[in-house]
Amino acid sequence: MSEHNTTPVENTVGPSSDTVRVEHAAEASESSSRGTDLMGGPFGRNLGLVVALLVICVVGVITAGDRFASVDNVVTILRFASIVGVVSIGMTFVITGGGIDLSVGAIVALASVWATTFATQTMAEDTHWLVMVFVALAVGGACGLVNGVLIAYGNIVPFIMTLAMLAAARGLAEIISERRTQIVRVEAFNDFWTADILGVPLLVVIFALVSVGGWVLFNRTTFGRRTLAVGGNPEAARLAGINVKRHTVMLYVLLGLCCGLAALMFIARTSTGSSTHGTLLELDTIAAVVIGGTLLTGGRGTIVGTVIGVLIFSVLSNVFVLNNQDSSTQAIAKGVIIVVAVLLQQRLARRSSTT
Repeated sequence: MSEHNTTPVENTVGPSSDTVRVEHAAEASESSSRGTDLMGGPFGRNLGLVVALLVICVVGVITAGDRFASVDNVVTILRFASIVGVVSIGMTFVITGGGIDLSVGAIVALASVWATTFATQTMAEDTHWLVMVFVALAVGGACGLVNGVLIAYGNIVPFIMTLAMLAAARGLAEIISERRTQIVRVEAFNDFWTADILGVPLLVVIFALVSVGGWVLFNRTTFGRRTLAVGGNPEAARLAGINVKRHTVMLYVLLGLCCGLAALMFIARTSTGSSTHGTLLELDTIAAVVIGGTLLTGGRGTIVGTVIGVLIFSVLSNVFVLNNQDSSTQAIAKGVIIVVAVLLQQRLARRSSTT
């Protein structure tokens, strides 16, 4: 009897239907995960902010019509947003680094008063109006330095230290100005700071330049990476070789310089220096930063989100004004928005920690 070969026959049909279903399910799960990560990341957060901004604009057009949509009103919104925006860029760095500053409005007031004193303006008339610029930036930077040194090396809680600076700076501004409004009489200063560049107010151009510079510093430099590290885990940052104390001081000095620049913008917009400048500015800046997606606990921040947050509040305030709503209603709306933003941040933080 002849033996028959029983070698197995290779399967040339391809993978089984069960295997195909499993592979398709895995691909769908992976693409869904990528989509979730994308929408849960900076792109998704910024997209949500843009949608919110567009909704507010639509409400403005519906309720105020051409008064809201006019070019002059758009310029007014951007000019109003520019001062808050410059300080908010600096505040983004500080909050991302794990700190907070409640004294920004008082620092702006002190810098504006000191830059418009009789002695400073006389020196500016005798030499150059840049003297006023130097004084404002020096005062802002010095206040930021005091905050930073006492927080980093004096181990004072940022909330307490900046609250003390708020009271001290505002009081010093009142003493220097004797609670009087100081008129700017240096014409060259007014001519420069009230000029337009290609039809765009200089204040808006400054805000745009500060925003671009802040984005580059935050996202493309070692300084920005160190800020994220310090805010996320100071001890781990220290073990990685980062001088946490020195970096903290630099963050507050940076914010102080932003306050000095904002003081110059206040002076340009009002042609005055006053101890009342910057009142409640800390509320507007912190609100814009939080709305933009920067965590109050530190370790995560976004310059683009901050800029959009500033525009959201500026447009919202403009819509309220055009519809004859009082400032109390505006304050309530801002408070509600801040609470909602913090609740959303906490929810996103819990979701990211469980994934």
